[in-house]
Amino acid sequence: MKFQLAINLERMNDSADMRVVRNHTLEMVQMAEQGGFEIVWAAEHHALEMTIAPNPFQILTWWAEHTDKIRLGTAVATAAYWHPIKLAGEAAFLDLISNGRLEFGIGSGAYQREFDRMQPGLKQSDAWQHMQEMLPAVRALWQGDYEHDGEFWKFPASTSCPKPLQEEVPVWVAARSPITYDYAMREKCHILCWPLTRPFAEAELYKQRLDEAIAKADNGFRPTFAMMRHAAVYDNDADRQNALDAIRLVLGQFENLFRNAGDVVNGFPKQIPLEELAGREQYDPAMLEENLLFGSPDTVIEKLKRYEALGVDAFVYYASMGLDLDAQKRSMKLFRDEVMPAFN
Repeated sequence: MKFQLAINLERMNDSADMRVVRNHTLEMVQMAEQGGFEIVWAAEHHALEMTIAPNPFQILTWWAEHTDKIRLGTAVATAAYWHPIKLAGEAAFLDLISNGRLEFGIGSGAYQREFDRMQPGLKQSDAWQHMQEMLPAVRALWQGDYEHDGEFWKFPASTSCPKPLQEEVPVWVAARSPITYDYAMREKCHILCWPLTRPFAEAELYKQRLDEAIAKADNGFRPTFAMMRHAAVYDNDADRQNALDAIRLVLGQFENLFRNAGDVVNGFPKQIPLEELAGREQYDPAMLEENLLFGSPDTVIEKLKRYEALGVDAFVYYASMGLDLDAQKRSMKLFRDEVMPAFN
């Protein structure tokens, strides 16, 4: 099993100094590179302090200048917010500037709140159509002159300038639904999936959908199957409680965004009290500790071996969950020094 890192520049409130957040994020990326992580992922989100990522390529170019080996991925570029020529060019420029380290992740987008601002009138549930039109166009532009006459974009012959340094850029699709797994296998893309806070059975479901899509495509392509979970490794009760408190705070903010409640002030979503939610049992601390990659080093190793046995090729360590910065580094160090050697 290989390991990857997903990390955001994040603030839970305006007391956090953005310069400190900036420095911390880069330090975590460098810790991951030193520890042998394969890829680091940057997201794309808009007008939200919990995920400050208006342009993932800008973030990755910054990281590229301060790293040497770790590969640099978008998780994910939201197709509906881009024009194909611009997306192809920005991605290719990152590949050039990083000496061929681009991992191109594309997806449909997460929050209706963002679509209401970035692409008014588009339902989040329909955005997969933009992603499925975008990806072949980007790949064609990377090859040379290409004319596009689609449902969402139309343009005369054009090309990506620059071209990617890699002959074939690895492409990843964020997938949960069967239709997306089917598309990803037809287009020969690797898979990024995120079971949120759901139990291991959700991971098994995603693997089943992947296997079915591979069989249906029947094109000889075998993707890398990467699975992301919020992660916190701890060796004392104080850090354990700190991690559980942090994830529950973040989940209350996620509920706000997924419901499109509109209660966001200056980029900070108000936390919806978890005790007020229907289905609030899914935020029970014991359940969260069981389902997420939380625990002592030995517990985390045991959980990861279960994912490995399922067929997960790469585990994405999701570091951003509102945890204080020092605790994030302690967790990363424990993971790097005490967990990863069990899989080398």
